[in-house]
Amino acid sequence: MASPMIDLRSDTVTRPTQPMRDAMMAAPLGDDVLGDESAVTTLEIKIAALLGKEAGLFVPSGTMANQLAIRGHCEAGDEIIAHGESHIIHYETGAPAAISGCMIRPLDGPRGLFEAATVTAAVRNRDIHSPKSRLVVAENTHNRGGGSVWPIAQFRSVCVAARAHDLAIHVDGARLFNACVTAGYSPSEFAATADTASVCFSKGLGAPVGSALVGPRPFIERCRRFRKMFGGGMRQSGLLAAAAIYALDHHVARLTQDHARAKALAQKLAKLSGIIVDPPVELIESNMVFFTLADHLTDQMADPLGDAQAFCARLREQGVSLIPMGPRRVRAVMHLDVPDDVVERTVTAITRTLGAV
Repeated sequence: MASPMIDLRSDTVTRPTQPMRDAMMAAPLGDDVLGDESAVTTLEIKIAALLGKEAGLFVPSGTMANQLAIRGHCEAGDEIIAHGESHIIHYETGAPAAISGCMIRPLDGPRGLFEAATVTAAVRNRDIHSPKSRLVVAENTHNRGGGSVWPIAQFRSVCVAARAHDLAIHVDGARLFNACVTAGYSPSEFAATADTASVCFSKGLGAPVGSALVGPRPFIERCRRFRKMFGGGMRQSGLLAAAAIYALDHHVARLTQDHARAKALAQKLAKLSGIIVDPPVELIESNMVFFTLADHLTDQMADPLGDAQAFCARLREQGVSLIPMGPRRVRAVMHLDVPDDVVERTVTAITRTLGAV
């Protein structure tokens, strides 16, 4: 009997564990839009406290959490300062422009991170010809940067530079808990110098649906109205909130296991001909491994793979599912649903796909 597919496309593919399902089924239910969904209220208080903010707002997705933050901070014609590889640029369907009428000024920097001086240089002159620099967005961990983790001192210096120019700061913390277990800071320590932050429950934490936005209470109440406007008001969402509460209580410490497996996978992949692990093994900090198919790869294979999409399609035939992240770039993400032998089976499948055996 064939082994089940190993799905490493994302940490969003997890299914609720049985204890999480039990917690969901036990949740009291009301109507969140009408304000009497007690599990949601409990979650919002809990996540706000964890990040050291006054209030929280439960929303369906990380994209909505980020876009609520942008809409709450900005007006039409404003400009957002963010790394050029940010999630809000690549994976949120142009929403800053479509929803809030905002431009984005993209920054450079290694692995999705940037410096205070880079922020200062990006701030617009305050005159009638330019958009108004309004908001800095920092992503932690940074997806396209390879799951990179912000050093807290570097982030704090960025916040100081932003404050000097009267800019607000938002943390896209979809995988903030991954960053915390790697760097050793708490969510509240990292978020302390930011105005707002978002976190996702349906990635490494393993809940089925949901994210949260946290910040000052008046700001969150403003965004609660925008959530309704965006169609994000949920009814019997206590089921989902209970899953998120369970995840916060039981699935944070275990993220170190995902990180260790990602590092082990990267170490083995780095030894394969035709595979370039990038970021390199020594810079693997969380649960993601990116690699590039070498330019000469197709020349040395009897059956050329073509681009990353073709590679992933053929790898799937070997029982492992990865995701293309560019013409020749591929991503693998560890999560709580992978089997204990995930590294060995993934390396074997990739080796076979490369035609080495």
